[in-house]
Amino acid sequence: MSNAHLITRKGWEALDRELKYLWKQYRPEITLKVQEAAAQGDRSENADYTYNKRLLRQIDRRVRYLAKRLDELTIVDYSHKQEGKIFFGAWVELENDAGTVVQYRIVGKDEIDTKKGYITIDSPMARALIGKQVDDEVRVQTPSGLKEWYVNAIQYQPFKPEEE
Repeated sequence: MSNAHLITRKGWEALDRELKYLWKQYRPEITLKVQEAAAQGDRSENADYTYNKRLLRQIDRRVRYLAKRLDELTIVDYSHKQEGKIFFGAWVELENDAGTVVQYRIVGKDEIDTKKGYITIDSPMARALIGKQVDDEVRVQTPSGLKEWYVNAIQYQPFKPEEE
């Protein structure tokens, strides 16, 4: 199984919510706007018609992508067997020799959010972390050279409540 098809349950639910919103709420709103603009007559110089028609195509493209993507994805749920080691879905706290502390969560490519510290399982950092335990040393090759980190904490719940 390819790592590109893995997702957490919350990530899958977020994509599913987006699909339902686009299909059941947003698309009908835009379709109505297109119909109203078309009823005004000449479509060639009707900015509302042109804009909303383009928006409708973008929505349809996203709906097709999400519907196909949700079918391809495999949800990875936490298992108590993972406790104490870093696997998919883990929140990890790392520290380097300079005392810099960072926190990451290992997720699938559909969930990447750098502001939250969510990194893809296919990233060099995540690949180096998989299977490690607290106090293990992790070496990661980056564009700026080899970096060393130490695993401070591993959790399968967020470090802070707002992270989830």
